[in-house]
Amino acid sequence: MLRLAKLDGITVLVLGGVFALMAAGNGQAPFAIVGLLAAGAGAIELHGVGLLRRNQPAGMPWVFASQPLLLLVIFGYCALRLTHFEMPPIPDSLREAAAANAQALGMTLEDYFRVMNRVSAGLVAAIACAYQGWMAVYYWNRRLAVAQALETVVFETEE
Repeated sequence: MLRLAKLDGITVLVLGGVFALMAAGNGQAPFAIVGLLAAGAGAIELHGVGLLRRNQPAGMPWVFASQPLLLLVIFGYCALRLTHFEMPPIPDSLREAAAANAQALGMTLEDYFRVMNRVSAGLVAAIACAYQGWMAVYYWNRRLAVAQALETVVFETEE
């Protein structure tokens, strides 16, 4: 459980940080804040891992809480994506294909990309709900086993 939580925490921390830097570099403050909040969720998970490695059961609530927090951050990202739509830059080589797809569906090119934006935001929200929900359930179900392990075994430190 600790390896999974550590990997998940590091991944979320790094991706959130990169996302925040990219958004800030493009002058998109709301999306930079979302990236920082995501990185914070990863840091919370890593804090819980650190406590558990020091044989402190107080780490388990931190590990668990990171999952619903990250889910809320991702939902916030999806809401921002829906409310702050911008037409993506379309390379000339793809513009004709995109226009043909839009025309086949009876839409303008901008309406076509608005629909694609809604679909992609919905998919991100659904995948996040499934993954973060699974992780939260997994951590919740492991809490008793972790508590028992902390009574009998001292986790090895990686220092």
